Amino acid sequence: MSERATTALYTLGWSLLRRVPERAGRAAFSAVADAAWLRRGPGVRRLEANLRRVAGPEAGGDRIRALARVGMRSYLRYFYEMFMLEAYSDADVRERVHCTGVDALQDILDSGRGVVAALPHMGNWDLAGAWITRYGIPLTTVAERLEPEALFQRFVAFRESLGMEVLPLTGGPAHSAGVLARRLRQGGFVCLLADRDLTENGIDVEFFGESARLPAGPAALAERTGAALLPVAMWHDGGRLRIDIRAEIPVPAATGRTERVRAMTAQLAGVFEGAIAEHPQDWHMLQRVFAADLDSGGRVPNRKRTTR
Repeated sequence: MSERATTALYTLGWSLLRRVPERAGRAAFSAVADAAWLRRGPGVRRLEANLRRVAGPEAGGDRIRALARVGMRSYLRYFYEMFMLEAYSDADVRERVHCTGVDALQDILDSGRGVVAALPHMGNWDLAGAWITRYGIPLTTVAERLEPEALFQRFVAFRESLGMEVLPLTGGPAHSAGVLARRLRQGGFVCLLADRDLTENGIDVEFFGESARLPAGPAALAERTGAALLPVAMWHDGGRLRIDIRAEIPVPAATGRTERVRAMTAQLAGVFEGAIAEHPQDWHMLQRVFAADLDSGGRVPNRKRTTR
């Protein structure tokens, strides 16, 4: 699909889908998910490979295929709800989300200390962001630069419309890490997707019994600024999104910064592993994470990104 057609398709989704009855819209996206699952293209095959690590060697091919089918429906549910979010009222957002651990998060922020929330690609992170801003906690996040540029700018505008401050991962007027550090030192709240490295400077951790590459950023920001590092899990529970803000990962008493960040990232991976194992169908990981799937230099093979 051309870049112009991709942008037009997303624009159509944002502008027209809200005019379709919800039951019909959700059914249509489930049908698209099933069609993609049946075609078993590269994204679905990658999802299956990742879920095979989660399910373990005892899971047969039929189990993995069935799990991938439910996973694709969950993934397309994310897109349906993303397109609809700007049309949701505050009451709609509150009704669709149940969050545990938010009181502890609020207590940390009330103390004047910043918070880094680290999330895997689970559930619906845009709905979670819309909910937390409506709860009264402004947030700053980072967006992967998509192609084409017009689509990236539309995603930024969409998330800003939900109340988020959005920084580009690359190509912005200021280095995103520096801006994030300033927000945290000011007692702010930063949310980062943290189960896939995009910088080629990630940390190798054990993840479902294999080596995987996770970003160093969340732990490094917390260690550098004194902010609290809080893992977050999300999954669908019927018609609601469940958000579980987990206990803080403390800075260990290691001798060097690199060792501290590595230890915190490994602990974060362990929390993610438990959450994903409990709700594997809601882990939207259609990209390479495990070291065995990266190229010989430990990098994700180059390809244009048009979705998150």
